[in-house]
Amino acid sequence: MLVKLLAAVMLLAILISLGTGFFYLMKDKGQSDRTVKALTVRIALSITLFVLLLIAAATGLITPHAPFSQ
Repeated sequence: MLVKLLAAVMLLAILISLGTGFFYLMKDKGQSDRTVKALTVRIALSITLFVLLLIAAATGLITPHAPFSQ
């Protein structure tokens, strides 16, 4: 349950970082590096989430399954 909660929080943080990057892109008009920093944070969070899910699946904390299996 903790892994699922952590994954949900990280997804929310990724979306917030994406929105922040878009906001800075529109506001600064390319005059600042805040957009690049926000998108770098988003990439780092995405990679961290991917590694977390791989580790959780390998250790058995989560079990992947087909959504429409019969």
